[in-house]
Amino acid sequence: MSSAEAKDRIAAGPAPSEPWETPEEEQEAATFGMWIFLATEVLFFGGMFLCYGVYRTLNPEGFLAGARETELAIGTFNTVVLLTSSFTMIMAVKASPLGSRRLVWRCLALTAALGVVFMAAKGYEYYLDFEKHVWPGPNFSIHVRGAAMFFALYWVMTGIHAIHLTIGILIVGRLAWLMSGKTPLLLPDLITIGLYWHFVDTVWMFLYPLLYLPGRA
Repeated sequence: MSSAEAKDRIAAGPAPSEPWETPEEEQEAATFGMWIFLATEVLFFGGMFLCYGVYRTLNPEGFLAGARETELAIGTFNTVVLLTSSFTMIMAVKASPLGSRRLVWRCLALTAALGVVFMAAKGYEYYLDFEKHVWPGPNFSIHVRGAAMFFALYWVMTGIHAIHLTIGILIVGRLAWLMSGKTPLLLPDLITIGLYWHFVDTVWMFLYPLLYLPGRA
């Protein structure tokens, strides 16, 4: 392969892996696989949302009392952070076909950094929750029927979301590190990781109104 052909290969993207014949086929397969995975995640989170809906119907006052004790300012801040991270991820994906390596890795690095900001704020929020004794148990501070169930769901749902986001931070950070070198820009990983990141952000868009906004009017 001549040097000119090698440069064209780097610009166009990596050679397809076995058994794919073209990069386009590999990209379609990777994207389809990610959508299948996200469909299972929808079923997983959907079960928790269904559980939330049932118990909120049975204990409306308790859920409103519990939601009023969540940290609205931190929840709102984290919502803005994740929305911004979705924008930077979209910028990375859109900049990839244009060959702007610096923009791609900077957007990916910023996306991962915003994820770290979210986790830091969430960790501080958890600290405040412990201080207020809203961890379900013997010293639970809200004496309204159903409030303990609300916070049980709060801890489970936000905790599982935090695990998913941590995984996203790691894989986006790794991709940013790869993009800072000579890795081809048109990687199947970029779009599939972008789909995963947007899914995690979308889950939070449901958690925010369910856990932070009830009882605030």
